[in-house]
Amino acid sequence: MAATTDRDEFVRLTDPYRRELLAHCYRMLGSVDDAEDLVQETYLRAWRSYDGYEGRASLRTWLHRIATNTCLTALEGRVRRPLPSGLGEPSDAPEEPLRARAADVPWLQPLPDALVDPATVVAARGSLRLALVAALQNLPARQRAVLILRDVLAWRAPEVAALLGTSTAAVKSTLQRARARLDEVAPDEDLVTEPDGPEDRELLDRYMAAFEHADMDALLGLLQDGVELEMPPYLEWFSGTKDVLRFLGARVGEPGRVRMVPTRANGQRAVGAYERGADGVHRAHSLQVLHVRLLHAPRALDVHAPRAHLVHAPSALGVRGVHSSHAPGVYEVRIARITAFLDPELFGRFGLPQVLS
Repeated sequence: MAATTDRDEFVRLTDPYRRELLAHCYRMLGSVDDAEDLVQETYLRAWRSYDGYEGRASLRTWLHRIATNTCLTALEGRVRRPLPSGLGEPSDAPEEPLRARAADVPWLQPLPDALVDPATVVAARGSLRLALVAALQNLPARQRAVLILRDVLAWRAPEVAALLGTSTAAVKSTLQRARARLDEVAPDEDLVTEPDGPEDRELLDRYMAAFEHADMDALLGLLQDGVELEMPPYLEWFSGTKDVLRFLGARVGEPGRVRMVPTRANGQRAVGAYERGADGVHRAHSLQVLHVRLLHAPRALDVHAPRAHLVHAPSALGVRGVHSSHAPGVYEVRIARITAFLDPELFGRFGLPQVLS
């Protein structure tokens, strides 16, 4: 009876941290499947050592310490999880058929917002963005852990040193190297918009309508000039509005062939895209995550034109804990990157059906 009571107390005290730990493991691993497995392993290890927990650190810190060590062990000997844009140069043949799927690559996976605590999504949205999680995978495992613990979870250097069994000076040096490497591989996120504004919702509606009506001119008005399109598990990816539109225009077909359902991934706008088959049924095709940016609007821009939505931007936008100093003014909301995961099996994780009625 006492053992049952202890377990009930353990579950009551630790379960509120489960979603936060999932986000932590996902940042470390880039895989929802692996993150869920390692959260389970974290709780198993925590339960086994619960009798020895003396409360010197908060329960949250204690669980994160176990989770981090579990992730570091799991990462030994593993290759990183990339996106296609991290493996080579963009393709210059947008109208040619895609080559065979690269099934041997352990691709980065999108994270459904529904799996993460809403407070985590709001408070640490920048650290969950797909492009940044992909960039984190370029860091060695210990650098990745130090960067996440210090810059995302705001641990003090001595706390990280104690977890990793090293010195505070070593942690500070590792953090400097990790930040320098991340600056080399991470995209410029200074003007990424928040995903809950009306301008983003209107942009998403226009994006879905452009595909469903096969209107490439309307889609053009929503894209940044240097927009990128990548489609794991295929290695090919495209850069620039010309090649991206040529690729999409050759495949979208007639109005009604594509239908879309909105969702969320990595704290960003996303859609589930369905393609109509020869039998007239729309089946799951791709899970598309949209990377949205604010761009300075031309002064002479007609605010009534059916282009990307206009928004008055503040003088400072917080991204990854850094505040930029862009001047206030009128900005356009544009799509900078489309990451389309061509894996219908992902739809279930996002609560989306395989077939639309």
